[in-house]
Amino acid sequence: MAVDYTVIVVYLAGMLAMGWWGMRRAKSKSEFLVAGRRLGPAMYSGTMAAIVLGGASTIGGVGLGYQYGLSGAWMVFAIGLGLLALSIFFSARIARLKVYTVSEMLDLRYGGRAGVISGVVMWAYTLMLAVTSTIAYATIFDVLFDMNRTLAIVLGGSIVVAYSTLGGMWSITLTDMVQFVVKTIGVLLLLLPIAVVKAGGFSEMKAKLPTEYFDPLGIGGETIFTYVLIYTFGMLIGQDIWQRVFTARSDTTAKWGGTVAGTYCLVYAVAGAVIGTAAKVMYPTLPSADTAFATIVKDELPVGVRGLVLAAALAAVMSTSSGALIACATVANNDIWSRLRGATANQDGKERDEVKDNRVFILVMGIAVICTAIALNNVVEALTVAYNLLVGGLLVPILGGLLWNRGTAQGALASVVVGGVAVIGLMATYGILANEPVYYGLLSSLAVYVIVSLATPATDAAVLAAWRERLAGRVAEPLSEPVPAHQ
Repeated sequence: MAVDYTVIVVYLAGMLAMGWWGMRRAKSKSEFLVAGRRLGPAMYSGTMAAIVLGGASTIGGVGLGYQYGLSGAWMVFAIGLGLLALSIFFSARIARLKVYTVSEMLDLRYGGRAGVISGVVMWAYTLMLAVTSTIAYATIFDVLFDMNRTLAIVLGGSIVVAYSTLGGMWSITLTDMVQFVVKTIGVLLLLLPIAVVKAGGFSEMKAKLPTEYFDPLGIGGETIFTYVLIYTFGMLIGQDIWQRVFTARSDTTAKWGGTVAGTYCLVYAVAGAVIGTAAKVMYPTLPSADTAFATIVKDELPVGVRGLVLAAALAAVMSTSSGALIACATVANNDIWSRLRGATANQDGKERDEVKDNRVFILVMGIAVICTAIALNNVVEALTVAYNLLVGGLLVPILGGLLWNRGTAQGALASVVVGGVAVIGLMATYGILANEPVYYGLLSSLAVYVIVSLATPATDAAVLAAWRERLAGRVAEPLSEPVPAHQ
């Protein structure tokens, strides 16, 4: 294992080195939070693919393939569909807004009254997303070093917190590009063909497994519908995803670069399912489907290759973890703390150091994520809570604001509150993993949004006119930094 260990250690050291390099570039709020909005198509595509394909897509995707066969691809496939929809239909407009958070977009659209409440919901989503990714370090480091769970979480989480705090989005972008390359080589070019060959080829796989393993809909129509509802729509509105859209150099880059990344996700989905299906042939009685990835890597891959593929798994987890962490810190600082401190800020007349403030928030949120990950055990439940809150509370007011001019601030606020409360109450009633919370929460959010919007005065014409100017890209990003505390 010495060669494998060397590969992993070099990889981790490289992540920290890129954090240090990114620190030298991140000299302004724009550079630190959205990489100066300067990413070209190649880098944008790689980083976007890296953030959406995390540990759940890699380890979980292979596990679903082990359990259900080719139809196990649907979870990651739904993520790819969401990224394609976001890129083709919405990303150009989102990029032209020149904002930093989803809540800022809601303020622009509805007149400045949706920020704190929507910020709290988005903060809870990004926090839980970062927690689920951090928990996954325990699995990977256990395979690598037979390491204690808590120590594994602290080690993996600390590396991500370190490079994210140092260089912000520039560090995360650079590490994501490396992680994208490592994942592509490790999973698609190495693990996929080796797994199929070791399983005896597709003919042998078909001979040894039930026919439903090769049914594209074998996982069940209701499950597929739920995946689309949660993950496809979740891709449209998550702060972690939007913050990457904000890094695009132009709206064309956001549209076509994201389309390439979404297509890559579809390929990755099928690859994970095929690897899992091959693992089922080789190891038909594993105690847990989620151990399929680690088992096939540990037992079937040659020295060196094994280290690279495990680095790929680590890369998948780190890219999602760092993206969720900076999103969580950005929301906490810009949408919650800066609004709550309001008039008390800058009373001494001094300008705030926005880069320093955001570094502090990343560090604090990172420590909170690590501590929460140590306390929690169930990754699936944490991820379900995150996406239920996101979709149930924020999908309707965000898409409503983009698509329906008659939507009002009162309707948006009512939709966020009712949808969020409904989701939490229904999860307590039906169980966290039940489908009903997101179904009924989303329906209640939609009904309240439409009814309250129609029952209240239309949004002020001046607000809508300013909104249309921003959507059209005719308003430049403010050059003064830091942004005033009330914004």
